[in-house]
Amino acid sequence: MVGTFDWPIRVYFEDTDSGGVVYHSNYLKFMERGRTEWLRSLGLNQTKLRYQDNIMFVVAKLNIAYKKAAYFNDELVIKTQLQKMGASTIFLTQDILREDQLISASLVEIACINGKLFKPQRIPKLIKQLMETL
Repeated sequence: MVGTFDWPIRVYFEDTDSGGVVYHSNYLKFMERGRTEWLRSLGLNQTKLRYQDNIMFVVAKLNIAYKKAAYFNDELVIKTQLQKMGASTIFLTQDILREDQLISASLVEIACINGKLFKPQRIPKLIKQLMETL
């Protein structure tokens, strides 16, 4: 395993249900933001990857365990950690924490696909090297 990338977020009212609790699907949005910012921190621009290099990273599988509720105005941290890589897949853990409390824990399988054909393709060597540096 390599290092962890942390991305802080705040829960807004729009993220919650009528009781002020984060709606379950919004955790997926928070995790997407964490993955996007992880790629950005590596110097990878998803727009350039898609339209210039024909590379997209898409969620193929996701396993999430909700441990505690998050609430309006909470400050959360999305922790993204590379677990392993295959030829065309990336396995990440993504935990969401409020201070030291685990809110949710996830295992995310990301597929690298061709942006025109929408078929799996190998992760370019340079991108693999960048991901392994974190």
